[in-house]
Amino acid sequence: MTSKEAIANIGRLVGRLIEEHRLVAAHRDELVSECTSLREENRSLREQVKRLESELALMQLGEGLAGNSRNRDKARARVNRLMREVDRCIAIVGKRE
Repeated sequence: MTSKEAIANIGRLVGRLIEEHRLVAAHRDELVSECTSLREENRSLREQVKRLESELALMQLGEGLAGNSRNRDKARARVNRLMREVDRCIAIVGKRE
């Protein structure tokens, strides 16, 4: 192999490496974009789950307070938790005065 052939061969290899690098960089950019999109979707879905869980808890509380025996115990437990929380808040406010 002559030096001209070796240089030409190296040139082809460098060209191929540059092209592969370009393809890999483009693929990486697509993956970064997809990752960002999926993170945003995940955040949105988590917020929706929290909102729906809160809605469900309120509905169960309402049904329990209305006399539905299935949710009555849950409703009482929630009301008791809320009352304890209010009592703690009153105690904190009382200490500050």
